[in-house]
Amino acid sequence: MTQVLLIQSSSNLASSVSRELSETYVKDYVAAHAGTSMITRDLIASPIPHLGVDLLGGMFGKPEELTAAQKTALALSDALVEEIEAASLIVIGVPMYNFSIPSALKAWIDHVIRSGRTFRYGASGPEGLVFGKKLVLFLASGGVYSEGPYKPYDFQETYLRAILGFIGITDVTIVRAEGLAMGPDAATKAVADARAQVAAISA
Repeated sequence: MTQVLLIQSSSNLASSVSRELSETYVKDYVAAHAGTSMITRDLIASPIPHLGVDLLGGMFGKPEELTAAQKTALALSDALVEEIEAASLIVIGVPMYNFSIPSALKAWIDHVIRSGRTFRYGASGPEGLVFGKKLVLFLASGGVYSEGPYKPYDFQETYLRAILGFIGITDVTIVRAEGLAMGPDAATKAVADARAQVAAISA
């Protein structure tokens, strides 16, 4: 049975383009694949704590010496990693905030990038331990960052490809809706183009 993990990170709960596109894609995917199950992890509706002393202690402390708070923090991290491990398709809706990703998504990343669990240090250096996953990123931005003079400011796609590739997730499809703050016509075209991409990859 196929399992889909949908992660939402936009603080715009009313009219988020990244939410709309990712939800449309997942809905189409589930409808087209009988027996598919889905887990939604909404990082705004149900925030994940940012990396703190208890989680760090839980990750690097001796199991027999962990405090109750460290065990609780580690249990959440374990649950988030298990969601990734169980999914064959991971879909993430990501708006661009200040040239990068929302802090809510960074908190999730800090829980799932774990030495000995999602990556390890081998003889040749770090090795990812998460394999066989397909990742679809729905990226929304007010400006245009895939090309042109502001491409060097893109720490959204570049960071996500790097950090998730680090743990072994390298089969990545990108759907962009960019230029959303460049006037009504540009926004309308950006959304239409992105919806066409959704239809294409759904087919």
